This record gives sequence, C-alpha cells and structure tokens, in this order.
Amino acid sequence: MSARQKREKVWLTVYAPPYFGGSPIATIPTSRPESAVGRVVEVTLYDLLKLDPSQYVIKLYFQIERVEGAEAYTRYKGHEYTVEYLNSLVRRGTSMVNWIHDYRTKDGLDLRVYVVVFTQYRINTSRKHAIRMVAHNILQARVPEMTLGQYAQEAVLGRLASEIHNEAKKVAVLRHVGIRKTKLLTKLEERPPLELPYQIGGISGAQGAGQQRRSSAGPEPVIRGEVIAL
Repeated sequence: MSARQKREKVWLTVYAPPYFGGSPIATIPTSRPESAVGRVVEVTLYDLLKLDPSQYVIKLYFQIERVEGAEAYTRYKGHEYTVEYLNSLVRRGTSMVNWIHDYRTKDGLDLRVYVVVFTQYRINTSRKHAIRMVAHNILQARVPEMTLGQYAQEAVLGRLASEIHNEAKKVAVLRHVGIRKTKLLTKLEERPPLELPYQIGGISGAQGAGQQRRSSAGPEPVIRGEVIAL
C-alpha cells in the first residue's frame, strides 16, 4: 500500500444493533468505507452493559451490514462463552450435556444454537436424552416466535436458559444451564436490509439502568472492539 493510500484512510464508527443499545462499539480504519461491509466486530457483554465484570465471559459478534458516511451499522452475528469460562465449568463427578440444533426466527433468519447443561452429579444416558429434548422443545416453540433481536436478548441475558433450567431440573439436579454459543447461518446477501436510523432503546432492565447512568455522566469513550473474521 502506498503512502498516499495510507493517508487517505478514514475511521468508521461501528454501532451495535438497536436491541443492544445502538451505541458505538468500535472504530475501524478503512480506505474504502463500502469495503467494511461484512466485517465482524467482537466485544464482550461487559463492553455493552458496563455492569458486572463477570460479563466478560460472554463474547458477542456483530457484522457490519451497512455504511452511511463515517458510520457503520451492524446485525447480531452470534455469541459464545469464552474458552476459559467453559473449561471452568467442567468438574469431575458431573455430567455435561450438549444440544446443538438449527432454528429459524420469526423474521426468517437461521440460527445454530448450542445449549450446554452441567449436572451436580453424573447421570445416565436416558436422563441426558431427556434434558436434550427439554432444551429442543423449548427452543422449537420459542425461537420461531421471536425476531433475531429478541432472540439475541433472550439468549445472551439468560432468559432462555432459565426456561430450560426450570423444566430440566425435573430430570436431574443441575449446576449450570446456558446458551453457550449461537451462530447466524443466513448469508449476508440473503438477509433483509437493516432499517435506519437506529432507534436507541436497547435492552430492558439492567442495560436500561446502565444506559441512564452513562447519559447522566456525559459522552462515553468509544470502545475499540476487535475486528475479526468469523
């Protein structure tokens, strides 16, 4: 790349989707703003909510789908537990139950959902199967009723996991239930276009309180999220 091309680079401000507050999550350099479409930005849940340091264990991925001037707008691409956190949940004398399946949201987007359940004690194969069916039945009923944004909130904030826990605890004594990972399978060119401008409304409850505190404290520095390929 020539020195002239380097000088002509501009910085894009990347925004989270409105269902995650619509706030800046990263700034990225680019020589051609339109080339940023398709790039994925990684942040932690703590970067968004600024409430509980334990939220560092959940990584979120947002894919740039639209660029307007020096602003880039994203869609939820997925999330996952950090490797360190997932490993910390594994203990001797207990069972880990995994369920992986594809579901479609109300707005026609395909997701691959990874559920993980850790029991207090070892359980047999039939009980593991029963727990998997509990997770599948709940997700099969709930995901088609939700848009992608609604699913993202329910999965990341633990509401879906709580529903699964409440039913699966009838099968075995549980230590942890979570949606450990989600991947958006629908290709970029097959998704409905993003609607602009973003309406800042974001996550209800805990995030709303955090948003109010940040507003009263004045402008917040831009988070320099990591740009990755997913």
